[in-house]
Amino acid sequence: MEFLFGQLAGFGAAFAALVSDPWTYAYLVTSVFLGIAFGALPGLTATLAVTILTGFFGDKIPLDYSLIALLGAYVGAIYGGSYPSILLNIPGTAASAATAMDGYPLAREGRGAEALGLTTTASFLGTLVGTLALLIFVWVLLLISKNIASPEKALLALFGILLSGTLMSEDLAIKGWIAGLIGLALAMVGMDPILSEARYTFGWAYLLSGIAVVPVLMGAFAIPQIIEGMRHMDTGEVATLTGRILPNMTAVRRYLPTIGRSGVIGTGVGALPGVGEDVAGWVSYGVGKTVSADGDKFGKGSLEGLLSSETANNACIGGALIPLLVLGIPGSPPAAALMGAFKINNVIPGPTIDPDIILRVVAIMVLASFTMFVMGLFTARVFIRILRIPQTLFLPLVMILTTIGSFSVGGGLNDLYLMLGVGLVAYLMNLMRYPIAPLVIGVILGGMFDETFRRSLLLSDGDLSVFVSRPGSAILLTLILALILGQLPVAKRAMTRLKGRNA
Repeated sequence: MEFLFGQLAGFGAAFAALVSDPWTYAYLVTSVFLGIAFGALPGLTATLAVTILTGFFGDKIPLDYSLIALLGAYVGAIYGGSYPSILLNIPGTAASAATAMDGYPLAREGRGAEALGLTTTASFLGTLVGTLALLIFVWVLLLISKNIASPEKALLALFGILLSGTLMSEDLAIKGWIAGLIGLALAMVGMDPILSEARYTFGWAYLLSGIAVVPVLMGAFAIPQIIEGMRHMDTGEVATLTGRILPNMTAVRRYLPTIGRSGVIGTGVGALPGVGEDVAGWVSYGVGKTVSADGDKFGKGSLEGLLSSETANNACIGGALIPLLVLGIPGSPPAAALMGAFKINNVIPGPTIDPDIILRVVAIMVLASFTMFVMGLFTARVFIRILRIPQTLFLPLVMILTTIGSFSVGGGLNDLYLMLGVGLVAYLMNLMRYPIAPLVIGVILGGMFDETFRRSLLLSDGDLSVFVSRPGSAILLTLILALILGQLPVAKRAMTRLKGRNA
């Protein structure tokens, strides 16, 4: 209990410091507005919003302000995707795909304003649920992770890459693994962290410092998104809203159990490395449809279905920050972009992270959720007008911002070449249905895997038994083998037969 009171006191101090700083509001309002705009514009994503702001603010301003800008954009963008989902039946982001199932039918019935009021409230409550879980569970995991040594760190990084590849692959898990291992290989480029010798630079001095994170983020997430957006210019007619956009408190009170359940599901899914808010929304929607007494109304304008998806995808944000801060493994693609900002600020998430940074992140999340709620209710019609901006105008502008953001990190043309090269590879991978997020996670976690894996072998004189002699590393190695073997055809057939018998 004393520990809990201590953490609450620390959170209160961090919150008070943020509230007393006038610059907090400037960065918060601006970033949340930009995030909602990115989420509302079909073709843009929360990952893209965080990535672009990382290029502009990552190491140009103090870390606190950088975190305010990035987390504000993250929270705003996940919520902003609900606007086109409800009014156009076009998810603004993948996270809001499940929201369209009931949001658009409600708008067709003339209840679009009510739906937007409810999604704003659900997003606000879901973000708070995820943030509360972050405040509680991150400390428990942090205490456990203090006993993690180099063997566990190496296997943990490898497990995170393989798990994200498995969960994010559309068809074959091996495609996700390949993407993650490509990122892992890119992370090996540059100076050896142990022997200080150049590796895989091919005589190019630019590569001595390694593969820069921000150009990789820009290329992997922005370039394919812009190309796809330019190829598919489909934008429907924006529905006309009647009435005020206010939360239906009667419905909120009625569906509080749904909101609570969806918040827990979203947080849990977010804690899985590399999964993301879209999976959280669909999982919560599926669970809600299964357990609800009115499950047959889902997809036909159900308020319960709308709240199930929108609460979960916002709760996923707090969940995704738990493995990021405790283990150094991002829980979603936007969290991967956020980790890039940590890296260029020389902050290493994981067991050695400064606890004050965690408390500041929690305080920023609370402020961002309140800002999003207020802006969503009182400026919704502004964002609806943003939906009418043609893609031919805003996508080239995003490309310009992406280029500037990538160039501003190192100030050289080589960063632009790297961004374009990674972007072309990522676009081709998308065409072949290879997930991109595992590649980025591989680049970010590759350094940790490389250094800790080799340090483990140096300390054990090359004896591989170091990875099984420690309980933590043995458990992680077992999970990795189970993950790989579970994707074999014979294992999948056995699982299918087992499910058939149980059914």
